[in-house]
Amino acid sequence: MAFLGKEVRLNRLFAKGDGRYLGLTVDHAMARGVMRGLDTIRPTLAALLAGGPDAITMHKGLAEECFAPYAGKVPLVVKCSTFSPFQPAEDTPVCTVEEAVRLGGDAVSMGCIVGGDKQPGQIAALAAIARDAAAAGMPLVAHIYPRGIADKAAWTDVENVMYAARLGAELGVDLVKTNYTGSIESFARVVACCPARVVVAGGTPGGEIAHYFQMAHDVLQAGGAGITFGRTVFQHAHPTAVVKALVRLVHANAPVAEALQYLAHLEAEEAAARA
Repeated sequence: MAFLGKEVRLNRLFAKGDGRYLGLTVDHAMARGVMRGLDTIRPTLAALLAGGPDAITMHKGLAEECFAPYAGKVPLVVKCSTFSPFQPAEDTPVCTVEEAVRLGGDAVSMGCIVGGDKQPGQIAALAAIARDAAAAGMPLVAHIYPRGIADKAAWTDVENVMYAARLGAELGVDLVKTNYTGSIESFARVVACCPARVVVAGGTPGGEIAHYFQMAHDVLQAGGAGITFGRTVFQHAHPTAVVKALVRLVHANAPVAEALQYLAHLEAEEAAARA
């Protein structure tokens, strides 16, 4: 029954049947501080989920207090670890698989920062939750990055990202979330080396939205399963529109230019409605 349960939950995450995934995350507050967008979490969640993502990731307390209106409508991924602004290179467990089951979670997620002195403990924590998730029939998402390396330029090096992704697959992770390596060709190597599904973290905001749409397109062209976004979307002036446009790009194979045109159309509609 555990294996059937896992298949049921995975099918919820990949409900559109094309093997692709557009995830959103609002798990940043403990890790990076209560930033803009997370300081007004209820309207932010409403705006994000109105766009129709495949799932949203959040911590247990946030789910307990804020997720009920969306239960059964959007799959819930319960985050089971976090780093902090004070210990950025070490994820620590903060939730169990049992708690995620009680919350009605469709998957659990765990951070794992590799490449530094903390790596042995990080791997042990990921292996432990992989064991518990398998026993409960719960899919496991792992946010695995080579951020333990002092040189930030190495965080997107293809060999380091390949190592991070393969580590997840070796430990039984179902969906690996990792860094983009900068090109279709290099990221195709990451996908090829990892038997688990691979998605990319949306990255630090601040660039043009077109850059993030292009990255999502290129990840899919490389054979990745999709992409997850946090700040890039929830701090955008029109988060619902961005999510809807990304859904078109990820699931309807819209070219980047077409998805951006659709975004501009939705933004204009939203602006007119607010006027």
